[in-house]
Amino acid sequence: MTVSIDFTNMMAGALPAGTGITEAQWNGARAPFAAAHAAVEAQRKALGFLTLPTNEPLLASTLAIAERARGQFDDVLLLGIGGSALGPIALRTALRPLAWNTLSLEARNRYPRLHVLDNVDPSTIATMLARLNLGRTLVLVVSKSGGTVETMAQYLIVREALATTVGESQAKEHLVFVTDPEVGALRRIARAEGITTVDIPQNVGGRFSVLSPVGLLPAALIGIDVRALLAGAADMTQRAASTSPSDNPAGAFAVLQWLADTQHGRHVHALMPYADPLRDLALWFVQLWAESLGKQRADGTHTGPTPLPALGATDQHSQVQLFMEGPADKTVTFVAVNGRTREGAIPSRHADIPELAYLGGHTLGELLDIEQRATAGALAARGRLNATIAIDTVDAWHVGSLMQLFALATAYAGALYGIDAFNQPGVELGKNFAYAMLGKPGSGAARAEWDALPKPDPRWRL
Repeated sequence: MTVSIDFTNMMAGALPAGTGITEAQWNGARAPFAAAHAAVEAQRKALGFLTLPTNEPLLASTLAIAERARGQFDDVLLLGIGGSALGPIALRTALRPLAWNTLSLEARNRYPRLHVLDNVDPSTIATMLARLNLGRTLVLVVSKSGGTVETMAQYLIVREALATTVGESQAKEHLVFVTDPEVGALRRIARAEGITTVDIPQNVGGRFSVLSPVGLLPAALIGIDVRALLAGAADMTQRAASTSPSDNPAGAFAVLQWLADTQHGRHVHALMPYADPLRDLALWFVQLWAESLGKQRADGTHTGPTPLPALGATDQHSQVQLFMEGPADKTVTFVAVNGRTREGAIPSRHADIPELAYLGGHTLGELLDIEQRATAGALAARGRLNATIAIDTVDAWHVGSLMQLFALATAYAGALYGIDAFNQPGVELGKNFAYAMLGKPGSGAARAEWDALPKPDPRWRL
């Protein structure tokens, strides 16, 4: 079991003259990375995601809830948004069979389906509630603050539907709150009504919470091996103890993307898994990288690379044209899965048709592997920076290791960019305007600021 990273195609020696990270730049980044590593370690008590892989009491409380629910529910409905939803979705896609929710009870080994409501579109919520048997549904309400407007709106609607279906007192048996251990609206409701809760540690932020009960509880409920998930993450955390980016995969990723962005104008960072189960891992990474690194510094300057999700080989027929011949402002990181070259034998047919005859005797796994390597080579030949992260198989251990790699890399990158990777002030103004328009108490100042904004000008309407 291992996760490796090959960044040959990020370096100047493998690329046409004038492109790529030079050996001098790589060596020159050693001191800044050592400082970034020290800065992250200095915040260890505040960065709870670092210790999630070994937090046995939290795991035990999570597994206890999952065990009590075993066999009682046909469906799990998760209410959340952002990091509260993207992580659970990525785990379901990666570690449960394709189209999990469409499989029979026997094919699911009697584990429930998992549905994630990650938005407040009324048609989606109405359709979901009409489809579910709420009498056999467990509802996870996931919000650390207990006040996330979208999640709280979802909760109020689903709580009312539960009460109508099973009765007010019984509805509480269908609810689990995943929230702050001490404060927030959900914690107050839980205390007042005796609703089951599981803690999100106070020092774990939303987009870094996938290995907390935010991701582990829904994963455990649908039969994912969460201990293996945490073991993979623990292994990556141990590898990240090194202060050298040459020995620290998360450090290498952070340094490479930082150098490509700041020294070579590669401001867009694509993550392109060559495995359908990892499709949603790329979407999870996008939030992690974007919300953590898109910041305004204290001196008023702005920073932050733009992450982009892609999927191989699908996006060879859409985005790769842009990667190859569009602006030279991107890096591409492939995620390759080893050991599949014997899977999916392609039959030998139509020997008289050259366009098909050559495929016989090969496999789909071999085709994916070859296409990934060919795309990486083609990009390198055109001076387009790329790296390949390789895993042995898509299982809980490797997915946990990958997720911790990207979380650690994000923390290091924040220190390299000189910003706080763990806040999100840029989204607060829009939230405050929304609160003001909805009439939330204490929003008077935001309402005044909103009212002072320029009104729509009829000259600029069609």
